[in-house]
Amino acid sequence: MTGLENIARGVERYSTLARIAGRSLLDVDTNPVPNSWTHITKIDPEDEKKVPLLFPLYLQHTSALEVGGSRDVTGQNTEETLELVADRPVPAFQEPSGPKQVTTDTHSKAEFLAIPEVLNGDVEALIGQLGSGVEYIESDLAPEMIAEKLPISPGETIEDRLAAFATSWLLKEAVFEAYIIMNPDSAAARESNVTEADLLDPRTAKQRAMAAERHLGSELIYLEYSGTFGGEQAESILEAVDDGRRWSRLWYGGGLDSRENAQAVLDAGADAVVVGNVFHEIADEEADICERAVEELDADATREEVLEWLEDDVDIADSSAASYLSTIVDVPNPEGRAREYLVTTVRTWLAVQNVVADLDEKGVASIPEIRELFRSTELPGRSDVTAVLDEESFLTDVLVALAAPRYGLETDGPPVEHLSLELA
Repeated sequence: MTGLENIARGVERYSTLARIAGRSLLDVDTNPVPNSWTHITKIDPEDEKKVPLLFPLYLQHTSALEVGGSRDVTGQNTEETLELVADRPVPAFQEPSGPKQVTTDTHSKAEFLAIPEVLNGDVEALIGQLGSGVEYIESDLAPEMIAEKLPISPGETIEDRLAAFATSWLLKEAVFEAYIIMNPDSAAARESNVTEADLLDPRTAKQRAMAAERHLGSELIYLEYSGTFGGEQAESILEAVDDGRRWSRLWYGGGLDSRENAQAVLDAGADAVVVGNVFHEIADEEADICERAVEELDADATREEVLEWLEDDVDIADSSAASYLSTIVDVPNPEGRAREYLVTTVRTWLAVQNVVADLDEKGVASIPEIRELFRSTELPGRSDVTAVLDEESFLTDVLVALAAPRYGLETDGPPVEHLSLELA
């Protein structure tokens, strides 16, 4: 054994010892997932899943965004979703369900990569996808990243070594997300072959979570009920897992649509709740509301007129907007906030109809004309979105991108295909 090999082994051994000591003896929080995150909004890049027009108003209350989904997700629609929502106004990370959803662009925009491993699925769910992912990174993604950084090729041998190094580094930077899936009827269960026989009792869940933390090094343990609320069963599992973990974060997802069930799982030991479906339902809801508002209200309707119409037309207490906001336990009066956000959205969309009418009448010829008209028009949502994002032009950019196809024009604005409303 050479002296260099001895030194390398010593460095690796002592760095491992320091990491273990920091986590267990010194109680140092080395987990890259912030402990301050208590609410995660999951955004699905699937083309059919939309986000609200004024989405920053809602997302200002969440802690972080998880971008990923189970079906019809590609590298392209993931790139588009991250470009639209990342850091607007909170950080976003990527949770891929397949290796090729990770690209150099998604890697640059995401806070980190969260790699799922299912603790109660088959071997493919635990290690198979990871193996194909490692191969993809080393064969495709890492060489692409190296080519972007280096102006000339250093030669095949050096490139191979750099690719191997980059692959190990990317995986070291990634967060490993250990799933316990408890809804056998869900898409997640079908993809990981979780059946009724694979469902875990609290003690077994605790043991697997401890193995995930101590052996697999999983930074996240995720109890997933996929669209259904786990109730007392979930609370029992969370309490058991919480008792056994030391530094991993513990998240719960599934069927969260009220303050009561969100608070229940937090009280049972979860660090954060993950909410997905109900956020996309806000977009579906507002698309329907705005379509009816355009038909039934004057484009110059006042705030009071819009509010009166909305109160008569929509059960705000039972709306998706109120349900989503209620899952964020430190948001006061979620129904009142939902009412204000919906009123602002409707008023903004009515104002947009005036702009479009002017553009149609003038026979618009260029993007600068469209931009100037939107910029000079009083849009009720502009100041609210600007206050949240500190991006004065963001709403204008979005609306220009929405309007451009109507006039056969192209723009390099935000990828608005994922927004709830359209002007084409």
